[in-house]
Amino acid sequence: MIDTFVALLLAHALADFPLQSDALAQAKQDRSPRALALHALIVMATATLAIAPTRAEALIPLAVLTLAHILIDIAKTYAPNTLASFLVDQAAHIGTLVAIAVLHPTLFGQGLYADTPLLPSIMTAIAGLIIATQAGGYAVGLLVRPFGRAFRAEGLPRGGVMIGLLERGLIFLFVLAGQPSAVGFLIAAKSVLRFDASKRKQKAAEYVIIGTLASFGWALICAYATLALLDHLPPLGIKALKD
Repeated sequence: MIDTFVALLLAHALADFPLQSDALAQAKQDRSPRALALHALIVMATATLAIAPTRAEALIPLAVLTLAHILIDIAKTYAPNTLASFLVDQAAHIGTLVAIAVLHPTLFGQGLYADTPLLPSIMTAIAGLIIATQAGGYAVGLLVRPFGRAFRAEGLPRGGVMIGLLERGLIFLFVLAGQPSAVGFLIAAKSVLRFDASKRKQKAAEYVIIGTLASFGWALICAYATLALLDHLPPLGIKALKD
């Protein structure tokens, strides 16, 4: 069952983040039929590629999953675009993944990848990285957005977004490599490089602190959740992951 779940989790992470542009997300928010249909196609395609079913009837639960995904997305358009609604939306999506995995536990094992025991572990690591970095960026952005209106942000265009992606990616990799203590050095480095630049602007400093703590916290949660899933899957063969 867990191999089916992690395969679908990777498919979901890909469909909702790297394969969903800002323009597509906005069009979905406006309930554009074309955008919803395109997103449904992406969801179905990624789920099908992740499971690689060998029987036509295996496409039925994937089609149900796709329909549930789009219905959840439509429901989200009626809620304000806040961190809470984003978390509820993602929890609902993950709930549908769990339901499909429970009802169809052999979906992955009966597909083309059945003889690749390490693949679910690799899928878990990739899905965790996407959720830690890209989903985390969206979540942190929603959290700090109200505070950002209090002052005019300065710096490179999308510089903060890139810094956030890099720091969450590094934290995720440090934890999976069994070196969580390295996160402390990352905090110290960011403190020197960024907090000092805003120490004379209290609003900017507080904005950076809130965003940093949220970003680090999100990455740590994703990393340890990924490790928890990996504990139930074949080891990847990287010694550091288990040390």
